[in-house]
This record gives sequence, structure tokens and C-alpha cells, in this order.
Amino acid sequence: MVFEYHIVSILLAYLIGSIPTSVWVGKAIFGVDVREEGSRNPGASNTFRVLGKKAGIPVLLIDVLKGWFAASLLTFNPNIVYSSEEMIIWKIILGVIAVLGHIFPLYIRFKGGKGIATLFGMVLAIHWPAALTCSLIFILLLYLTRYVSLSSIIATCAFPILIVYVFKNQDQPLLIFGVCVSLLVLITHHKNIGRLFRGEENKANLRKKKSH
Repeated sequence: MVFEYHIVSILLAYLIGSIPTSVWVGKAIFGVDVREEGSRNPGASNTFRVLGKKAGIPVLLIDVLKGWFAASLLTFNPNIVYSSEEMIIWKIILGVIAVLGHIFPLYIRFKGGKGIATLFGMVLAIHWPAALTCSLIFILLLYLTRYVSLSSIIATCAFPILIVYVFKNQDQPLLIFGVCVSLLVLITHHKNIGRLFRGEENKANLRKKKSH
């Protein structure tokens, strides 16, 4: 039964991660397909950019919840008992699958967003103090710069540093995960980084919905 539960959890994690929140919310509530506006990326970042905070905040929260819920799936079964390290490993596995689901979603032909919000939800399930600190860094930088991409990159790359130097956690799987996440964010945001250096990156619309 444990093996079967693991398989079901893996499938559920992918299906949960695949939910294209920005596309569904944009179309159903605002009549806008974010894949045709702004950076054309179906994620929370582009939703803020195109539709403002009224759409961006709900999309962001749902995408975060996707990562948290998927990473926590095994904790909902009281019959499965793991050591602390084993649970972290399984949370990482399920969370990564949810993030991959967001990047390659079944529901919109495997062309999804960058997965930062879902990744944050996963990190929240794994180490919430570091995750909340990263979120404060993100909010502060977003307020100061209005660059969602820059705020996401710096906040995510701060995670392994916080784990080691602030929270004094030497758990090997967690440290490896933190470094890998930072590298993944840099890779998936390489176009944004280029636009930032060239001064071409779009800023988030934090005040009002853009008229169409």
C-alpha cells in the first residue's frame, strides 16, 4: 500500500502542478489570455505585469498553494512514518514534480510558466522560516524595483545562504536542494537577466488593471 500511495502522490503532484492558474483566471475573470500579452509567459509574474495586482495576487497565492500542497501530500497519510531526513527528501521529490508540472503543464500543451511561485510553496512546506524570509526579501525588492523577475531571482538565491548562515541547518538534502534551486532559477530566468542588463525588462503593474 505504501508503494501505491507513493505512485498516486507522484501523479497527483504533477496534476496539481499542471494547473495553469494564470491562464484560467485571466480568461475566466478578465477575458485576457496572458500568453498573448506582456512576456507571453503563463505565470504569476506576467499576470502582475499584464493585469495588475487584482489578478496577480490570487494567481500568485494559488500557484504557491500548488507547491505547498503537492510537497505535503505524504504528510496527510497518518499511516506513513518517516524520519525527518526521509520526509524532506520526499517533500523535495513531490515538490519538484509539481514545479515540473507547472513548467510543462498537461492542460495547456506542456508550455507553462517558470515555476517560481510553485517552487516557493514547495520551499514553504520544506522549511517555512527560510521561505518566509525569502518572501519578505521578494516583497521588499518588488516594492523598490517593480521587477518581478529580479525580485524572484534574488529571493530564491538567498534561500541556501539563509539555511546555512541564519538558520544553521546542515541537513545535506536541504543544502543540495537549495543550491540546485538557485541554479535552476538562474537558468530559467536567463532571458530576464539579459533584459535587465539591457534595461528592457518590463516592470510589474502594481496599481491598477491595464485597460484592453
